[in-house]
Amino acid sequence: LAGNRGVRVTALCDVDPAVRQRGFQRVSSAAGNRPQLVDDFRRIVDDPNIDAVTIATPHHWHCPIAVPALLAGKDVYVEKPASHVFHEGRLLSDAARKNKRIVQHGTQMRSSPVTAQAAQVLKSGVLGEIKVTKAWNVQDRGFAKPVPNSSPPSSVDYDLWLGPAKKRPFNRNCFHRTWRLFREFGNGDFGDDGAHDLDMAAFGLGVKEHPVRITAHGSNVKPPGYREFPDNMNVSFEFADGRVLIYEDRLFTPYGMHGVDSGNAFYGTQGYMIFSRRGYFRTYLGKKEEPGPRSGKAGRVGAPIPSHMQNFLNSIRSRKPTKADADIAHRTCGLIHLGEIAYRTRTVLEFDPKTETITNSKSANARLNKEYRAPFGLPQKV
Repeated sequence: LAGNRGVRVTALCDVDPAVRQRGFQRVSSAAGNRPQLVDDFRRIVDDPNIDAVTIATPHHWHCPIAVPALLAGKDVYVEKPASHVFHEGRLLSDAARKNKRIVQHGTQMRSSPVTAQAAQVLKSGVLGEIKVTKAWNVQDRGFAKPVPNSSPPSSVDYDLWLGPAKKRPFNRNCFHRTWRLFREFGNGDFGDDGAHDLDMAAFGLGVKEHPVRITAHGSNVKPPGYREFPDNMNVSFEFADGRVLIYEDRLFTPYGMHGVDSGNAFYGTQGYMIFSRRGYFRTYLGKKEEPGPRSGKAGRVGAPIPSHMQNFLNSIRSRKPTKADADIAHRTCGLIHLGEIAYRTRTVLEFDPKTETITNSKSANARLNKEYRAPFGLPQKV
């Protein structure tokens, strides 16, 4: 944003002054940017001079910032996953629609050139009808040893950092970066890095609704105690028309799958595609799996995709939907939340996409929402 001449960054907000200052140094080096520094997001929401916000916080803060911003008439770019629990995604979608606001979800592969190339191949019919897709995140995530509770940094407003989460003592493993491993703040690797791969699997399958049946299982290969999520998971989503989306992660191996650490397989009736988030794909056709259409070589691992942010900015001006709008975000994040509920309840979930309810388990259905610590709650409807 700071390097985009069509944008003026007017404010940076974070509860950690060290983070604010680092951001200020980076942003103010670009011409025309001299942002004010803010420690409370509510000052941003209440400022009528700010047109749009980007949200890159722990997951539990995404919708408690995004929904008020939309209700205040601001357009929103929100990092993945847009929601921390399923119900938040419905609020996000409704708030965007009712207030005619623009939302872009941070699943930037939607704007990648290799995705556009892959889409052309999928639409060409050379692979036949895509009936099953698979997403995976397979890499060694390391191991963080448990540490005792301690005092939070004196300069940080830890209570505001917790926000809607339950009150709990400060622990270094639950703070910057590693908060992802703890349920109060994040959605594990499934909802973090895996969100990109799930989104591409849904994109390749072409589904426009939530699944109707979900199964999941997982375990911890590495010692437990340093994370509240399994370090390996297998989740299956069945849709009303019989198509299936499969997710797998293994976070203890130094190798990937099909030579890809984060990727997808799109299985059609005539062939299949192996798609890498690192910027390439290969196809294999017929019984003999003969090589078919392909893209170029892999790009730099983790390379940014500025066109995704540019798509957001273009939509702000044109008022046309983004490539990853609120409805797409809700469907993608819905996979994350339903998969986690299936794992935690050890239940084969029966889900009604129209009512957005789990119909065969009251306890599982209750997990579509959560309690919020006052005063950081969200409305049930917008």
